[in-house]
Amino acid sequence: MYGALGGPRLLLRRLREVMAEPVSPQARLDKIVVHIAANMVAEVCSVYILRADGRLELYATEGLNREAVHNTTMRASEGLVGLIAETAEPLALADAQNHPSFSYRPETGEEIYSSFLGVPILRGGNTLGVLDVQNRARRVYTDEEIEALQTTAMLLAEMVASGELQSLAEPGADIALGRPRTLKGSPLADGVGLGHVVLHEPRIIVKQLIAEDMKQEMARLDKAIGEMRESIDSLIEAGNMGPGEHREVLETFRMVAHDRGWLRRLREAVATGLTAEAAVERVQNDARAKLQRHPEPSMRERLHDLDDLANRLLHQLTGQSYVATHDELPHNAIIVARSMGPAALLEYDRSKLRGLVLEDVGGGSHVAIVARALGIAAAGDVANILDFVEPGDAIIVDGVSGEVHVRPAPDVEHAYAEKARLRAKRQEQYHKLRDLPAVTKDGVEIELHMNAGLLVDLQHLAETGAKSVGLFRTELQFMLASRFPKMSEQERLYRSALDLAAGKPITFRTLDIGSDKVLPYMTQVEEENPALGWRAIRIGLDRPGLLRTQLRGFLRAGAGRPLRIMFPMIASLAELDAARAILDREIAQLERHRREPPSELKVGVMVEVPSLLFEIDDICRSVDFISVGSNDLMQYFYAADRDNKRVSRRFDALSPPFLRALKQIADAARAASTQLTLCGEIGGKPLEALALLAIGYRSLSMSAAAIGPVKAMILSADLRLARALVMARLNEKSTGLSLREVLAQFAEDHGIPI
Repeated sequence: MYGALGGPRLLLRRLREVMAEPVSPQARLDKIVVHIAANMVAEVCSVYILRADGRLELYATEGLNREAVHNTTMRASEGLVGLIAETAEPLALADAQNHPSFSYRPETGEEIYSSFLGVPILRGGNTLGVLDVQNRARRVYTDEEIEALQTTAMLLAEMVASGELQSLAEPGADIALGRPRTLKGSPLADGVGLGHVVLHEPRIIVKQLIAEDMKQEMARLDKAIGEMRESIDSLIEAGNMGPGEHREVLETFRMVAHDRGWLRRLREAVATGLTAEAAVERVQNDARAKLQRHPEPSMRERLHDLDDLANRLLHQLTGQSYVATHDELPHNAIIVARSMGPAALLEYDRSKLRGLVLEDVGGGSHVAIVARALGIAAAGDVANILDFVEPGDAIIVDGVSGEVHVRPAPDVEHAYAEKARLRAKRQEQYHKLRDLPAVTKDGVEIELHMNAGLLVDLQHLAETGAKSVGLFRTELQFMLASRFPKMSEQERLYRSALDLAAGKPITFRTLDIGSDKVLPYMTQVEEENPALGWRAIRIGLDRPGLLRTQLRGFLRAGAGRPLRIMFPMIASLAELDAARAILDREIAQLERHRREPPSELKVGVMVEVPSLLFEIDDICRSVDFISVGSNDLMQYFYAADRDNKRVSRRFDALSPPFLRALKQIADAARAASTQLTLCGEIGGKPLEALALLAIGYRSLSMSAAAIGPVKAMILSADLRLARALVMARLNEKSTGLSLREVLAQFAEDHGIPI
């Protein structure tokens, strides 16, 4: 029951005045607890803040001994206050002494109390501290009082998040919110990135917590909810989706948006005197705190839906963009997101990017390939990273180990700065190898080529000494465009690429879209398994106008000079014949219009569908070259989705079955005298590249950053010894076990850098 000063709204108004006063942080806290105690007719009101060492420290009190402030601490599981910190849930007791966690601390001047009400101070679902009130007399705290105390705790959370209270901390007793964290993920792209957090989908910072006009805030909330529901309905209906998993996910999303319990809690929060934005934040904080601690994974998955809905609602209320504004990017940006497609990453200014951290993306994804092409350190599968970072936080990404250090301690930051300097020094050493031919110790020459997808990538041709561009991913241009590029635009791009290559060959791969590479201006076809669905050459053959336009652009750009065209995702000789027929018609049209043809035209296919292994001899006789796309071939070979972390790590590219398949391709190409290159990610890893050389590969294409390390390996390797080891293992009865450890030991024994 509220006293003479009565009512939560009056309390909030008083607290708003206190927040605006030009006083010290301690004075502000002291005034807040006095107002709360008076308003709620409580003998005691205390604020405890969670420290980095896991202890709760008394930061302010009304009713206890003031000398106990900053001198009293407890474990985060000790007593009723510790229980609230641990569970992140409010606790209201009329007879506190009979609760199993009851304790009292006479050193604070605390008297035996009967009634107790405490609420967690939350931000992003994480506990920052505890706010409590106590009464000697028995009393039942009302729902209105609990709501009021929770709302007040939001004000305290903002004080903690703003850093205002950090100045009150003793040396070595930093507040938990700012403590360093190390999170373990999986490596996506090699390198070390030091910088500051930029959220791909920025959070709304709610600055106005207390409402001026409750009716107006309620109306704003209802309007935003209605608009959000309409946008979700439009998203579902406009997609022309058939039945399938994707529609079911969105239908579940819509169901949550209509959840009466969620909407009731939002309105109740506004009724306590909060703005609509603050109400959304309050309700989401509570939901996060509960669901993060829920033992059922399915309930924790629901948290993503609620996060997205709350974020949409906040953006609806404020009118702010749902994606980051790229023009405000700092010069050392580390992008943090739950997930991201490759096109979204390419929209950022690459000169300012230092790293990428993703919650739900694994190393085989296309965004990981783009990160490697951009030369930025990246880590994926970093659980709950968004819960632990704020925009602008210092962060380090270790793309080798997959570790992410948030707000790193000075010694960690220093160690990684030194690691970055050593990497730079190694890069200088690799640069010195640029003009040396890649020849093994026993005299076998290996061709090293470079993968690219953007014009800016081509500067690395000269820097690395790569023999050619072994794979030019043409889809990146399409993914960056707001509409399908015209033939003239494509022609200009391909001509510019050939000009920048300065006479070195470029192997242009025709459009490889589908799966996670979606063009925003094309109607998305919903499929149960897009990786096995309508993608790459299948789209080109079904929509021959797209393929003809691109082939025409290639041919015109290649006028008077050598041209190499490669078809992706070919699954049968019949598909190759169909693609060649379209190319032949474009060549005939070129001749009819008396346009200059390429001086030499070579046509190839990517071997990435296992069915080609059973037509590999015919394929090799039908093309000028073949290129193994080991990324897709690996996932199709083992039926293991490379983006699914439950299965992507079950199988190894260095296992005997997969190496035998790769050797079969190499043997067929050699027998037909067909040029063979491997352009998948394994070719850019020194240990895997060593195995490839041992089974007969003599041409590898990789990211620019990988050429130096792979060349260093080649220069130190004796292929006769490596081949003897690998072939002996492949000729044994296969257990399916990887050759990784055996090869790594071989490399160590023979001084081969891997």
